[in-house]
Order: sequence, then C-alpha cells, then structure tokens
Amino acid sequence: MAAAASSIEPAAPHVPVLLRPLLAAVAPVDGIWLDGTFGAGGYTRGLLDAGAGRVIAVDRDPLAFEMAAGWAGDYGDRITMQQGVFSKMDDYGADLDGVVLDLGVSSMQLDLAERGFSFMRDGPLDMRMSQDGPSAADLVNECDEATLAAILFHYGEERASRRIAKSIIRAREVAPITSTLELVGLIEACLPRSKPGQSHPATRSFQALRIAVNDEYGELFQGLMAAERALKEGGQLAVVTFHSVEDRMVKRFLTARSGGGGNANRFAPEQTRDAPQFRVEKRKAIGPDAQELEENPRSRSAKLRVAIRTSAPAGSVDARALSMPTVKGLN
Repeated sequence: MAAAASSIEPAAPHVPVLLRPLLAAVAPVDGIWLDGTFGAGGYTRGLLDAGAGRVIAVDRDPLAFEMAAGWAGDYGDRITMQQGVFSKMDDYGADLDGVVLDLGVSSMQLDLAERGFSFMRDGPLDMRMSQDGPSAADLVNECDEATLAAILFHYGEERASRRIAKSIIRAREVAPITSTLELVGLIEACLPRSKPGQSHPATRSFQALRIAVNDEYGELFQGLMAAERALKEGGQLAVVTFHSVEDRMVKRFLTARSGGGGNANRFAPEQTRDAPQFRVEKRKAIGPDAQELEENPRSRSAKLRVAIRTSAPAGSVDARALSMPTVKGLN
C-alpha cells in the first residue's frame, strides 16, 4: 500500500472535525490518552500538542500508520501505534486519562478511489477499513434481496431500500457489480434527481454498505463498554458522531451509565440501580461553530459528547437499550 499512501498530498496536516471544542471540553489535557480512530492523526496531534504525555493511536487500517511515518517520529515515544479495533482498547491500555473516538470514514480513505468508499470516484467496490475480510462487492453480489434491503434501510435509513435492492439483484444476474460508479448508476436510476443543496442519491446506500462491511455499530457498542473498562476514575470519554444513529447510541449509553435511564413504567416499583459509571456535565451535544462550518463543511452534522468516568466498577449494557440497528445474518 506504499504507492497508495504516496498518492495523497501530505502538504497540510489534516484538521479533524470539532478539534477545538473537544480540546476545550476536556482541558486540561495530560496523562495517557487513547485515540481509537487515529486516521490521519489530527486528534492525536491535537492531544499531544495540548499536553498529553502519551497517546496510544489505534486504527484498523494499516495505511494510517504508513501515512504517519513522516511526522510521528517528531513526538518520539509519546506516540504508541497500535493496529487494531477500538472495541478492544482495554487490551491496549488501562487506567487511561482519556479516550477520543471520531466515528465514520476518514478523509484519507475517501480520498483514495482504490479503497471504494467514495461514490464520487470510480474504484473497486471495497470499503474495508482493515483491508481484509468480505468487501462491499461481496455483500452486494452475495446477499439475498431481503438482507440487502435491510442493510440499506437499517444502516443507511434509505427509504427506497427495497427498490434499490431489487435493482441490484436484477443487475447482478447479468454480471457481478464490482465498481463504485456502477453501483452509483443503479442507485441513481431508482431515485429522483437530487435538488441543489440535497445530498447525493447514493449517500445513504454507501453509508449503509460501509457500516455493514466494517460492523461499525457493533464496534461502537463494544467500544463504549471497552472505554468504560479502560478509563480511570476522572478519565474522560469524548465521542464525535456524524449521523443520528451513532449519536443516539452514544447518548443512550451515556444516559444509562450516568444513572439517567429512568423507569420504563411509572407504576412499577422503583428499581435499584448500580452507582453510575459516568458523569455527564453537559447533556446537550456540542456542534460546530460558524468558523468551523466555514472552514470545514463536513462538520455540519458532527456532534461531540463528553463524559467523565466515576469510581464505580465497569459493567455491561444491553445493545437493545441503545437502539442499535441490527440486520439478521450479518456479523
């Protein structure tokens, strides 16, 4: 993948979404932090420059570390590179002072046509963050119609999911669907032409396939519990989400773990609750300010939530309590 890495302009460092408000929300930054979605390294750099003693940089994509080779050495042993998934972060560090998660696909992955994440560039229909396992092409060409429709609906909130799934089935009977723009053409034929200011017709379907290929909701669910185990008392968890399903899962997790779950039935006896594992000082998510919106339009839908770990023992959460979307037969 060295050639692929060199195809991206490394000139200006990537500035991640909501970095300024995140650093302000978790200040003062010190101790050991874990960046569970290293990507182009923007959060790791921000944390180190703000005072973190060391950052454990985790990413499932080996390309992320290849691309960081040119600057990571400047920080010496203050960066520990760890290829892996953030759902296993408690295997990589313990008694952490902070954990940062920037969910979704990274700009470096979108910028490489050969990775197959972008509906704006022609490339193989891949979408694998770790560069191994079943690809988006495998799902598109092997899943039955009902499963395809469920992926598009539950993971992409695509209302035309059945129509698109039916079109995919018809097309693959003629020949396998192997490229991004081939799939884009099928999707566009199923939907009205988008109006100015609206998202591209393929946005939701590509999001859905990417989430399915990388088990992103399962990773988030497991990752939130891993953060609970890995953080020390007073440690901070900061999560940046980009769409409503992710944000809902994070919000419900923090609500449940901070003692705000409430009784499902007001006539039922009051349930005894364990001591809360997190403290949430700001219930409302933090969004981009006008400056960031102007500098980075991608930040429009971003939301930041921050919580502080208490001394209560770590536990577990039922995925159903977070309204985590699932598709039968996947993962």
